[in-house]
Amino acid sequence: MMAKAQTQSREKIHEQIRQACVDFIEQIYPDQSKIVVFGEGNLSAKLMLVGEAPGEQETLRQRPFVGSAGKNLDRFLELVHLEREALYITNTVKFRPTKRNEKTGRLSNRPPEREEVLLCTRFLREEINLVSPRVIASLGNVALRALAGDRRLTIGAEHGRPRPCQMAGGGVEFILFPLYHPASVIYNNKLKETYEQDVAQLAQYLKERV
Repeated sequence: MMAKAQTQSREKIHEQIRQACVDFIEQIYPDQSKIVVFGEGNLSAKLMLVGEAPGEQETLRQRPFVGSAGKNLDRFLELVHLEREALYITNTVKFRPTKRNEKTGRLSNRPPEREEVLLCTRFLREEINLVSPRVIASLGNVALRALAGDRRLTIGAEHGRPRPCQMAGGGVEFILFPLYHPASVIYNNKLKETYEQDVAQLAQYLKERV
């Protein structure tokens, strides 16, 4: 009974954080109709995954990692017997950063700007404090730098190297485990083996220490 009450309480707080994020983004971008894609999953997860920002499919379905990068992520998790349902998955930036092609008028994804990361950092911190994961796997440079609070870090140098971490501004401590972003494998197939090795190392780390 107590566990059920705690779960309901976490769900209520999670919804409050999500709604606060929606209201804040609407206030900052009143004329741009930004669609917030908030984190989802097990609110008591030992492992949290933090990506860069939602893409087109994530925005349409309002769920993180459901596009092509999400398929890659699911496949790698399956290889090392990690179930998505046991995790909490979110992004650093909570809306899709886009650029418009001047010739075609079509929107495409772009890397988040520093201001966009800073705008969303407080909500990422609140998600982390609510879930209180033992390990957070950062997916790509944007998440790595936001979580570690160091813009000089690169995923090429840090991938697969766990480190104690706490977000700037305080909150829960966790082990940061940097991984390449699943989308990187789409654009650079040479990273596939490295990514698989890092995910296997993460699974082993969780088995031995969490």
